Amino acid sequence: MRFRALLALGAIAMIGATAIQAQQARQLSIATGGTGGIYYPLAGGFGSIIAKEIPGITATAEVTGGSLDNMKLIGSGNADVAFTQVDTAVDAINGIDKFPKKLPIRALAVMYVNLMQVVTLEGNGITKFEDLKGKRISTGSPGSGTEIFALRLIEAAGMDKDKDMTRERLSAAESANALKDRKIDAFMFVAGVPTSAITDVAASPGIKMMLIDHAHVVAKVAEKYGPAYSTSVIPKGAYPNQDKENKVASVWNIMAVRDDFSPDLAYQLTKTMFEKRADLALVHKEALNIKIENQKAENAGIPWHPGALKYFAEKGIKVN
Repeated sequence: MRFRALLALGAIAMIGATAIQAQQARQLSIATGGTGGIYYPLAGGFGSIIAKEIPGITATAEVTGGSLDNMKLIGSGNADVAFTQVDTAVDAINGIDKFPKKLPIRALAVMYVNLMQVVTLEGNGITKFEDLKGKRISTGSPGSGTEIFALRLIEAAGMDKDKDMTRERLSAAESANALKDRKIDAFMFVAGVPTSAITDVAASPGIKMMLIDHAHVVAKVAEKYGPAYSTSVIPKGAYPNQDKENKVASVWNIMAVRDDFSPDLAYQLTKTMFEKRADLALVHKEALNIKIENQKAENAGIPWHPGALKYFAEKGIKVN
């Protein structure tokens, strides 16, 4: 009788443990961007790492329009985690521009720098940024951080986005195909380097890709829209057949969640991002630029989530 009672108690304990595990099991959605950029494959790789490192948690990369959509998805609770440009996140928490109300978004990690890339082909009559006037260009898909950033650069260069050019609103992959097919004259896309869609153009036979300098208009953008914007350089050879450096505008990327996201899970996601970045770099080398020394308030642009602050405190990192 005693043996049977012990067996019964053991069975009850196993059922209880299984119920607890089921309650703890959770699938996260990570809002990213289009398949031709870096957010999507990077989030897919991060999801695989999460499944190995955090018990009971899985994560799926979701294709979206980009940063603007991602902030709205997080704000509405329709996504759990988002990759986003800092400028879009700043707009979101302040309820300005494309955001009719303030969204409760918090940063978990500053990732890598996004570089605006203005892509054209030799022979299209575009050798400087101002030559976009009168051309047919893609300024990024609706709901993307690319579109917001692109229109601000166009404005800073003294051009009217509606009167001075014919605009298409295509994703990176769509833009690359349209450029190769001569359906557009140029496209703008903000991402890490290299971006697969741009590599595709650069490596295509029979055409010569050109990257157009535009760093000279960044000061005007920053003056009007804030310090999230800076200048950077795409080094020579970053893309196939790229024979000179490209002076560009840049903005940081962050990983973000809602302010009511689980502090414990936020801590674990932050920890995993930093401590497994070498594994993530096997998906894309930009992961190597997710560095502790870049975790600064001015780079994040928005307030930190308490879970992230807990991790930074453990590591003795001052982020403010």
